[in-house]
Amino acid sequence: MEKRKLGKGGPEVSALGLGCMGMSDLYGAADEKESIATIHEALESGINLLDTGDFYGMGHNELLLKEALKGKNRQNVLLSVKFGGMRDPNGSWLGYDARPQAVKNFLAYSLKRLGTDYIDIYRPARLDPNVPVEETVGAISEMVQAGYVRYIGLSEVGSETLHRASKVHKISDLQIEYSLISRSIESEILPACRELGIGITAYGVLSRGLISGHWSKDRIVAQNDFRKFSPRFSGENLVHNLSLVDALKKLTEQKTMTVAQIAIAWVLSQGEDIVPLIGARKTNRLKEALGALELKLSNEDIVQIEQMIPKGAAKGDRYNSHQMTMLDSERKNK
Repeated sequence: MEKRKLGKGGPEVSALGLGCMGMSDLYGAADEKESIATIHEALESGINLLDTGDFYGMGHNELLLKEALKGKNRQNVLLSVKFGGMRDPNGSWLGYDARPQAVKNFLAYSLKRLGTDYIDIYRPARLDPNVPVEETVGAISEMVQAGYVRYIGLSEVGSETLHRASKVHKISDLQIEYSLISRSIESEILPACRELGIGITAYGVLSRGLISGHWSKDRIVAQNDFRKFSPRFSGENLVHNLSLVDALKKLTEQKTMTVAQIAIAWVLSQGEDIVPLIGARKTNRLKEALGALELKLSNEDIVQIEQMIPKGAAKGDRYNSHQMTMLDSERKNK
């Protein structure tokens, strides 16, 4: 497995990470046995970065990881955990809490659910508009000093916030959406990360399946699948966005690779400081994603791909309007 370093002061991780959210939440029903088998397959393939959030399934995802990691060497696994998302019993979103006392409270519960005495990378899921980022990072820094956390990360924040946070403690990586159809980080956020020595863990590299080559306009989406209400998966937006995928399918004939593998390989090609998170829930999807590591794109390939899907070509925001207002990363990156 190819390795990459998460920022100048961060850990060495596998070139691909496994995002575990869909095994518990937001993408409809999932099979727990298949999810655990997928985690095991990932570890056996050399993937060591597992990403979760304490609000994924209201704790279910952390408990799932605890079960999957039984008998595994903890030292061989890097657990990345997001915190702060608040939900009611129905699963509805209530906002974000990143107060210093909340940081320590959320951390205590995550340690218990995961069955571990430390978390490798701990990060607020979003910027709490009511709490200065310096206070949130300062509280996590105290947990680093106490040995409960190894590295500090951030998620979906803009360049100004990155600079402010970095003055309090070294930030290992920024977790943020980045794909062929989500490239807004390239203008300000990615340059800021490189200036500060912060790595990128890129989620949504297949845009939640939209550019995987496996989605169709006739697909029936479950009521508990957030893609049912996502602008990019709706109406004329979906028809347009799938036409972009059709263009990529022509390239697969030349490369004897799948659309998903080309999309992942494109993200991998954007820099050694970028680690794509693969949201596979099944072993066959994981194996397909791993095949992207064998695909080395030339400069000519990249130019051709970006001509097929130009920057800004997608229609629809990546979240609904309510969720978009919570993204510090989108305030200056339209």
